[in-house]
Amino acid sequence: MNSWFIAPYANNEFMRLSLLAGILVSTLCAVAGTFVVLRGLAFIGDALAHGVLPGVAGALLIGAPGMLGAAVGSAVMIIGVGFITNRSRLSSDTAIGLLFVAMLALGVIIVSRSDSFNGDIVRILFGEILGIRPGTIVILAMATLVISVGVAVLYRPFLLLSFDALQADASGFSSRRYHVVMLAMVATTVVVSFQAVGTLLVFGMLVAPAGAGALLARRVTAMIAWAISIGAVSVYIGLLLSYHYDLAAGATVVFVTVCTFFIIFAIQLIRQSWAKVVSTGTGAGAT
Repeated sequence: MNSWFIAPYANNEFMRLSLLAGILVSTLCAVAGTFVVLRGLAFIGDALAHGVLPGVAGALLIGAPGMLGAAVGSAVMIIGVGFITNRSRLSSDTAIGLLFVAMLALGVIIVSRSDSFNGDIVRILFGEILGIRPGTIVILAMATLVISVGVAVLYRPFLLLSFDALQADASGFSSRRYHVVMLAMVATTVVVSFQAVGTLLVFGMLVAPAGAGALLARRVTAMIAWAISIGAVSVYIGLLLSYHYDLAAGATVVFVTVCTFFIIFAIQLIRQSWAKVVSTGTGAGAT
């Protein structure tokens, strides 16, 4: 049994690097994802995760780093949403939807016009967590440190903004300014994480562990801790399943993460139902 759980990591350096990268990604996504869940930014998170596609495709087409293209794609999304929202009567959801579709369509057009994306498109969409290099580990570690320190420094305005934007303004924190900072944090997370799990799957790592953390904890710090733990365990199990059963690694990791969320959700529903049954029975007995 120990060989099933330990041997793949003990005998394969690429598995150890993948596990380390996955834990860093899960930590990064947990910190940012907690505020995505609390602030209700799931739609913009999804849009950013898909909106980097044309940037990455364009960068690879001209021989530039894919991460640079992802950063450009995310910047276009954030700036575009802000411009449309501020210069029209359209809601931010409408602006996000329009740019989301436009960026995704542009990415497909770029890919369809080039024959050189046969292998690259798979890595863009689904990542290459089993092909992680030490340099990528360094980038992930630096991003995790920067985002974690940033959240620690900006914890109070982020907390107020997540629950009541008016209260944030009344406390001296510009809700608009810190909203943009929060979006930049989410965009950075997407840009750095897509190399490991891909643009289509990074959204799952952002939302599923943080959502599970929200079910298990009331305090934001506890939510983040739960999200990191759930993400890290999901990475460990997902990589093992992909190794033993020859499955797509990134997709398996994210699938395990989402399944974990639904397991926790089901347990919470059962507990709530049982509590109601007990309270009803106690009330009837007292009567």
